[in-house]
Amino acid sequence: MNSDMVAEIMRQLLRESLILAAPVLVAAALLSFVLSLLQTLTSLQEQSLTAVPRLFAVVGILMAGVPWFLHRMGSYTLLLYSDLNRYLR
Repeated sequence: MNSDMVAEIMRQLLRESLILAAPVLVAAALLSFVLSLLQTLTSLQEQSLTAVPRLFAVVGILMAGVPWFLHRMGSYTLLLYSDLNRYLR
């Protein structure tokens, strides 16, 4: 296995991890923005007002997305194992 193959595997791995993490990160960022805007407009500076809804949103997205996450990780793993003989030469 040469350095080009290692770089290709790492590129695929990072791409898959970004695809899997994107829905949770985008939802948390958008919710944080909306809640911060709401806090600024209403002059409420309670820290739990931002943490609790963001926590529930992230948990909800993770629970709703579990089948998609598992399917995506499983198909990536199968792709990696099916090409394993190419990397071991």
